[in-house]
Order: sequence, then structure tokens, then C-alpha cells
Amino acid sequence: MLVPASPLVLSAPSGGAVTVETPVVLAPMAGITNPAYRQLCAEQGAGLYVCEMITSRGVVERNPKTFAMLRFAPNETVRSVQLYGVDADVVAEAARILCAEFGVAHIDLNFGCPVPKVTRRGGGGVLPWKRDRLASILTKTVQAADAYGVPVTMKTRMGIDDDHLTYLDAGRIAEQAGVAAIALHARTVAQAYSGQARWETIGQLAASVTIPVLGNGDIWEASDALAMMDRTGCAGVVIGRGCLGRPWLFGDLADAFAGREPRPLPTLGEVASMVRRHAELLAELHGERWGLTDLRKHMAWYFKGFPIGGEIRAALGLVSSFADLDAQLAKLDADEPFPAGELGTPRGRQGTPREKVTCPYGWLDSQTLGDEDLSAAESDVSGG
Repeated sequence: MLVPASPLVLSAPSGGAVTVETPVVLAPMAGITNPAYRQLCAEQGAGLYVCEMITSRGVVERNPKTFAMLRFAPNETVRSVQLYGVDADVVAEAARILCAEFGVAHIDLNFGCPVPKVTRRGGGGVLPWKRDRLASILTKTVQAADAYGVPVTMKTRMGIDDDHLTYLDAGRIAEQAGVAAIALHARTVAQAYSGQARWETIGQLAASVTIPVLGNGDIWEASDALAMMDRTGCAGVVIGRGCLGRPWLFGDLADAFAGREPRPLPTLGEVASMVRRHAELLAELHGERWGLTDLRKHMAWYFKGFPIGGEIRAALGLVSSFADLDAQLAKLDADEPFPAGELGTPRGRQGTPREKVTCPYGWLDSQTLGDEDLSAAESDVSGG
């Protein structure tokens, strides 16, 4: 018997709250989860859709590139933004600006990014190693957002590597700071996106804190999400690479969490219709030529496993107008069934584990930072 899942409630200390009826969160992915893609996913199902990661310094300095990213789709009833930063005062001020000037109703803080240009500056997934810096950022940001009744969540990883795990400490610090929920990508920074996610750590974190824990890692189908929640006791899931080329996954998740029977897999014609809709939304966002050019990177994901031939695949990867797109989509066999062999398989980047995570000099010598100023670490990070 399918049992409906409970809604996810994100509560600010003062009482403000965001209720996510279907406990699913779209993970920010640079260059992917722009307003067009978020709207497309939201049209398929329910959940919370988070804006691409932006830098807090970009917000505070009112960088035009950063502000251009703060666009929201018409169906985003809850404006949600993920912030990156390493300076507590700057992150807190960015949170205040987002709440006061952009109507943001939920802020997520990124402490999980494994990209070397972020970690070498003491940010992303290596920052929780410095417990005092983590506590300061969380405490000040929660206080700033709470003045507007806005809940703050955080996303992190298990730790830097197996010898430097931080997720249980991070959960305790987050709970004490008034964070509304913590999402755990069940990999280390050293793993990046390789290997298997270790779901048992999600269960360990959920058992150690009273705030909601969200699980992330290796959710490729709705059944994976149900299995993760059953095995770990987490309160919801975060979807990243699993939805690449498959925005209908959010419809599958909505059905699964509502206790409904799963819907049929889409045919090639239905996937083509989804691609066309994605193109329309991108064109509305940035114009036809830019929008269709941006769509190119999604083509391999959308048509992965379908027998459509190399010539059509190559042409789809070069579209720059609706005329180009429609001409190629018309060549597809609309009745071709979804390739069942693709179910449950990884999507997007995987890579290999890193022998050594890039950190600032001496970073691992102590778990406290003291008064050292790392405010410059926020510059030169993609996202504005």
C-alpha cells in the first residue's frame, strides 16, 4: 500500500514558515536551473525550486550579473535562493537584501560545493571543517533572515574526505543556530560525484538532530526517493542530476509521495514535446537565438538511450532557432517507447575521486579559524 508522505515544514525561529507539500527540493545546478528550467520542472509536479547558487558578495555589492540571476518564474510561489559565502557579515547582509528587496521566502546556504576554485578559498564543502566559521555564518544569517520570518537551510557533504568528516558536527551547529533544515549529499568532497552515495550517513544525521534532514545523492527514480526515506528516516529529498533531461521526474515524485500509482513512461513524442516546451521557456527568458543555443546542452540528456540516429543527434546539438528545432523533432518516431535500460542509471557528471582536496594552506591543521579574514574568498566564483 502506498502511504502519502508528510509535508516538509521549514520554520524560522520567530515562527515564519514555508510548507512544501511534496517534500522534494530541486538542487541548484549552475547553468541548468535557471528560471526556465525551474518553471518546466514545477509544471510537472510539486516541490521547492531553488535559484542557481549566487555569491553573497555579489548581492551586497549589487553586481549586475548577480542581480540578473535573481529572476523567478511565474509559477514559483516561493522564491528560493541559494547563497555562497565565507564571511558571516557579508552573507547575513546578502540575506537581508534578498528578503527585503527581492521577496525571497527561503534561503539555502551552500556548504557542499566540491569545485576546486571554491574549496581552495575555504568555501563550499571544506568550510564546515572550521566549526567557528560555520557557526558564525549560520547564526548571523539566520538572525538576518528571521527579521523577515524567512527560514534558512543549509546543504553540506559528509566531509572533506573519510579522514575529515564534518556532517554530524555541522548538524549540531545548524540546529543550535536556528537553521530550519539541513540537506546532506551523502558523499565527501573528495568523492565529488563519483562512486555511490552512502545513504547510511543520512540516517545517522537524522537520528542526531531534531531539525528536518533532507537526503541527496543517487536518486534517479521516484522509487529511489521512497527507498531513501524508508531507509534513513529523512524528511525529504533533494534532486540534482537525476532530473537532467527528465523534468517529469518531479511528476513521478509527486505521485509517489501522494501515494498514487506511477504514471506510464513518456514516449519519444512526449519527450519531444517537453523539449519544445523547454525551448519556449528559454526563449521567453533570453530570446530565441540565445534560448535555443542554451537548449543544446540538454539534448543528450533528453534523448539518452533513444534510437534516433547520429545525424539527428548532431543536428539537435546545433539548433539555434525554432525552425531548426521543429525540423529535427519532426523526424522522430513519436511512438518510440522510453528506453527502459536507462531507468535507475546515473545521469550527468560522475568523474573519479580526487586523491587530494584543494584547501587553503594549513586548513586541516585545526578545526577553528580564529580571526583570520577570508572575505576575499568570495570573489572570482561563478554565479556573480
